[in-house]
Amino acid sequence: MQLIKTKDKLEGSLKGLEIIKEDIQAGKVNTLGLATGSTPETFYAELIKSDVDTSKITTVNLDEYVGLAADDLNSYHYYMNELLFSKKTFKESFLPNGMAEDADTECAHYETILSKHPVDIQILGIGTNGHIGFNEPGTAFDSLTHKVLLTESTREANKRYFEREEDVPTHAYSMGIKSIMNAKKIILFAFGKSKAEAIKETINGTIDVNCPASILQNHPDVTIIVDEEAGSLL
Repeated sequence: MQLIKTKDKLEGSLKGLEIIKEDIQAGKVNTLGLATGSTPETFYAELIKSDVDTSKITTVNLDEYVGLAADDLNSYHYYMNELLFSKKTFKESFLPNGMAEDADTECAHYETILSKHPVDIQILGIGTNGHIGFNEPGTAFDSLTHKVLLTESTREANKRYFEREEDVPTHAYSMGIKSIMNAKKIILFAFGKSKAEAIKETINGTIDVNCPASILQNHPDVTIIVDEEAGSLL
């Protein structure tokens, strides 16, 4: 596990882009795993401005809200299209289907996609409770793509994107922890003081399901990029 401390979100995002650009130019990246939320926004903005050629790269996203259609303003399909896909060309892109009729079928289908497109580099953020993707504390480390009941803390963190609190979905589809760990390389971004405790537990804590990100200690190629605030407890 490599830790990179940077001054701020922009510097951290540029460092992540530098690592990914090098691997893409070396021909090591066929599939890129993407994350949503506020953490990767600056990274995506810098990727768009860069000369990195992503036209031959497939993307797979970590998660999607259950019950939101792809054209819903609050869906992760919409988020990714507005933030990245409409501005940067990729070979093809996959996200879970939030409107799937059967959860088990959709989860199995998404695992099939992941098996056909093994992730070379997975981008991650981290929740204040240590979640990665929507894998909340207590999620089994051997979990595959699954339907998740979101905790109140996670819904609280995401409500700023919705007009009303009651509009925040209660469930999401998420790659499981094993699905994430199958990536050849993982880059986790963490910015802001609210992430400091989770980062401390991820890096220095015991490997425990109560901090899902702690399992990253067992991955052979993880880079954690933090700003000064997120790394303040290390």
